[in-house]
Amino acid sequence: MNTPQPTDTVILSSSILHGDDLQEVAGFIAIADGRITAIGPSKDAPAWTGHAGCVIDVGDATITPGLIDAHIHPILGGATIARGLDLSGIAEAGAVRAALARYAAATPHRPGQDWLFAWGLDPVIFGGSVFSNGLFHGILDGELVFITLFDAHAALVSDAGIRLAGVTGQEQLDGSAYVGIDDRGKPTGMLYEMAAMDLVRAILPELSFEERVDELERLLHRMAESGLVAGQMLDFGQPDSLEVLEALEERGDLAIRLRISPWIMPGAARGDLDAMLALQGRHGRRWHVRGIKLMMDGTIDNGTAWLFDPDTHGESLHPLWRQPEELAAAMRFFHENGIPTATHAIGDKAVAFVAKTIGALPPNGTVHRIEHIESIPDPVLKEIIDAGATTSLQPTHCALYSRADHADNWSRRLGTERANHAWRTRDLRDAGAVVALGSDWPIAPFDPRGIIAAAQTRRPAGRPDVEPVQPQQALSARAALEGYTSQYWQSVGEKGGVLEVGARADLTVLGCNPLTTNPDEFAHAPVILTMVDGEVVVEQQVAVAEAGSAR
Repeated sequence: MNTPQPTDTVILSSSILHGDDLQEVAGFIAIADGRITAIGPSKDAPAWTGHAGCVIDVGDATITPGLIDAHIHPILGGATIARGLDLSGIAEAGAVRAALARYAAATPHRPGQDWLFAWGLDPVIFGGSVFSNGLFHGILDGELVFITLFDAHAALVSDAGIRLAGVTGQEQLDGSAYVGIDDRGKPTGMLYEMAAMDLVRAILPELSFEERVDELERLLHRMAESGLVAGQMLDFGQPDSLEVLEALEERGDLAIRLRISPWIMPGAARGDLDAMLALQGRHGRRWHVRGIKLMMDGTIDNGTAWLFDPDTHGESLHPLWRQPEELAAAMRFFHENGIPTATHAIGDKAVAFVAKTIGALPPNGTVHRIEHIESIPDPVLKEIIDAGATTSLQPTHCALYSRADHADNWSRRLGTERANHAWRTRDLRDAGAVVALGSDWPIAPFDPRGIIAAAQTRRPAGRPDVEPVQPQQALSARAALEGYTSQYWQSVGEKGGVLEVGARADLTVLGCNPLTTNPDEFAHAPVILTMVDGEVVVEQQVAVAEAGSAR
């Protein structure tokens, strides 16, 4: 035990998840200059509280390492995706139509002149029929409508919007992007992948700069309220993302820390790689640029993933990079410069290609991660392990958007055999892979409590009536918590996510112990306190004493 010394803050708790093994101990944590300076038993606490500027007694609440979301899009998501009506969780076409009709009636706008936005649309509503803007007929006739599907890799646009943007369906686009057309060659309103979506996004009204700064401020605070202390932002999808961050920090510190890995889009030239390399190290007080995001394929739901064998529609046979070796060359470039990458790879062939690319890189201490990994056979799982790649998966993509009976669009697209290999979190951990967890917000809700619960139940939190999806892939409570703490840090090749002396004082305090509480109950556990850099960002129901007066 260190000798008691002047300390900024001492937190008292009967439940501290301490060290690499997350052993529960009763005692205190002392913090100075944003770092943990001591962790000790309750009997030694008085000696430290006497030297503390502030003492916080959280009682029986559990102190965990700060929770970190491995995959978020807070600036791009707030500006271009999470706009208008949230359709998340609606699984029937009639209910979507009713929600859209109510929204249009309640939203002040000029019909046919002002755009109506929605997001989070689950393609399961189309059943086995063609995805099309026939969904709007009789309720939004003549309206300008832009709806982003739940995976953000496709959009549904009204006929009026398609005409205004001049989309014909004959456009030749990069990678696997395309405009959906019917058997007469007429656009259906479906735009697949970003190059197609940008055909209409180019004419959409944008939020003002100040509105986007406001949105980011509110979002990051809500994230902190859910227990998050940080997130990895995997894009610079908005050209002025740096300016938005700098403007927000002029108002005060960000509510959570952001590690930003800008993306390199398919077809990028050497000049683009050099520009992203030059961005590395840019930083503010609670954000910094470190790493690169790459994208190997699209999504299974839209037929734009890269599979060894076609999906049941005869699709998902091509990568986003028309020449896959160009992505491999980009990864080699960043590896040689010591920059870690995170590569979106959903289809089995995409995952295999990325794993082989990582495995062929000469060891130099740089860590590379594969994102999503939605369905893979055993040989590809082995390739991930052999390559030494780390992984990042989103349990609620499985729990919220796929079904045990394979009635969802994702499973129907893959067929039974491949759908039975859904989100193999347990197999990856058991094989020795690092498995970081996250949300991919705004693709799925960001609340880490629900995601940690879903990782253990393989179904939506609080819904024991829903049959789990591949329950043998459930993580233990400890592995699920590690996915938001120590496994996250390992996934980017750094040490962290452990409560120990010298560690950064990023802490999450929860109303119950995530290792022993029923997952459905934990999903609704109160967040008592969120601390970033030793500063309390969120605080509820705690006793605080100032200037060394312990409680």
